[in-house]
Amino acid sequence: MSSLSAFVDRARSPGGKKAIKYTLVSVISVAVSQVVFAGAYNVLEWTAKSASVLATSVGAVPSYVLNRRWAWGKTGKSHLWKEIVPFWAIAFLGLVFSTWSSDFAETYVRDHDYSLAVERLAVQGAYFGAFAILWVGKFIVFNKLIFVQDPDLQAALADELVA
Repeated sequence: MSSLSAFVDRARSPGGKKAIKYTLVSVISVAVSQVVFAGAYNVLEWTAKSASVLATSVGAVPSYVLNRRWAWGKTGKSHLWKEIVPFWAIAFLGLVFSTWSSDFAETYVRDHDYSLAVERLAVQGAYFGAFAILWVGKFIVFNKLIFVQDPDLQAALADELVA
């Protein structure tokens, strides 16, 4: 079997389909976040910290809804301790990391007198890079902990979280 056909077979599997959907949701949420970040940082001239907080908060909403409903196929009310709290805890970690990385880039380029164009590119790149680093880890956590399909496993995980 060629590696291409093995890849296609994997993409057609339930786990492969979920990974593809997660990837597409990530593209949508990152696009939303990047546009909001660029508008706040470049147009409104907010600090990188403020722009990151706004952009990450806005981008987390479509991420939650689309991941839960489309990528993991969950319907009905969200469970506070099994889904909402863990998801937003992870989103908060993303917010902290993206805020730190974009602020670090902003401070670095300003301290070294780079041009405005370089500053904007470096800060936008640092904001994007933070989410690229976290992307794989988030998939594993979503798949194994938050949007678990096995109700018994999900209940056990929720009990451990609350205890």
